[in-house]
Amino acid sequence: MSNTAWENLVKKQLKTEDIYSVLTKENLEGITVKPFYDGVSLPMTNLPKVEENTHLVARYHESLEEDVYAFLLDHNVENLTEKTIFIDNSDLAGHISPKEEDQYFSLIDVFDEKETAINDQLVKELLAKQFRRNICIDISRHQNAGAAIYQQLGIALAKTKELIETYGSEILNKLIFRIAVGANYFFEMAKVRAFKLVFNQLSKEYEADEIPYIFAETSLRNKAVADNENNLIRSTLELAAAMIGGADAVFSNNYLVDRSTENSEEISFKQQIVLAYESIINVFEDASNGSYFVEDITRQISEKSWTYFVEIEEAGGYLELMKKEIIQKQIYQHALEEQKWVEEGRIKLIGVNLYPKLEVKKSAEELYSEKEIKAVRWAEMFE
Repeated sequence: MSNTAWENLVKKQLKTEDIYSVLTKENLEGITVKPFYDGVSLPMTNLPKVEENTHLVARYHESLEEDVYAFLLDHNVENLTEKTIFIDNSDLAGHISPKEEDQYFSLIDVFDEKETAINDQLVKELLAKQFRRNICIDISRHQNAGAAIYQQLGIALAKTKELIETYGSEILNKLIFRIAVGANYFFEMAKVRAFKLVFNQLSKEYEADEIPYIFAETSLRNKAVADNENNLIRSTLELAAAMIGGADAVFSNNYLVDRSTENSEEISFKQQIVLAYESIINVFEDASNGSYFVEDITRQISEKSWTYFVEIEEAGGYLELMKKEIIQKQIYQHALEEQKWVEEGRIKLIGVNLYPKLEVKKSAEELYSEKEIKAVRWAEMFE
């Protein structure tokens, strides 16, 4: 179809001649989004996963032992056999001695953000373990602190480079990346895909051809204390975006922001079960491949992420910029602008700033610090 034919079809479907005012959407990522797509200049090949099927990860509870294959573990549990285990506690990791057939992964970030250094002792202890993936790079904290998507991915690459320079390129296939998946459904799909592109590009500079192991969890950033039902819907969409984007493992944080109950933990895991067993979206290698929109924004995000990574490296690297509080300030500036969009209603949060239950109680400036990367939920200014 010609471009004009596409445009006429869209006008007919939307029942308006002014499709551009309806379909043009602003975003804070600096990504160009067209009103409609009729192709992409460079179609992508499939972007593979490390795992054949996405692991559905539940926080450990003894009642789930028979039915759940993958657990997030923060305390010692004896005789967990034939399970995939993600360890989220450094003391626990120190006491575990997996056998060769065990499937253990570390989710303990080896970067000490406050000391702006790599925890060398922790790295060496973890590398000595027979884990499937020993070293975690956590950028979920950056997403929850308000970092842009390209900042999150650029920082992940910069932290990877720091590890390679210290421990050698053989560490590449020992890495696991912990990311938080936010509210912007298609952009978050593209984020997962874009990271595969840029990580593979970085690995090729060290004569490797690696793809990243991605552990994706739901974001805390868009959740509200007084809006549990909407939190549940939001996190379900985030899980779907992660699975469609091609994450190797997914985990749903409790949708009750200020507390946790046995029932809420069960429901949080069953979100994944519904998506996997009723929608069957965890088995595809690259489900969004071929979507003109997703492919276009995937390429834009990967290019912006790589550019940001290069800027970090040329300025001295991630740890050096953290010491100078430059990374913190860059995230602060984006987070502050994003929070003001929430306050103005340009970013919509149902039940908070759209069909609201609450009024503004804290300014955006009160919530953030340009010297610290800390998690802030959008709804905090209304609570």
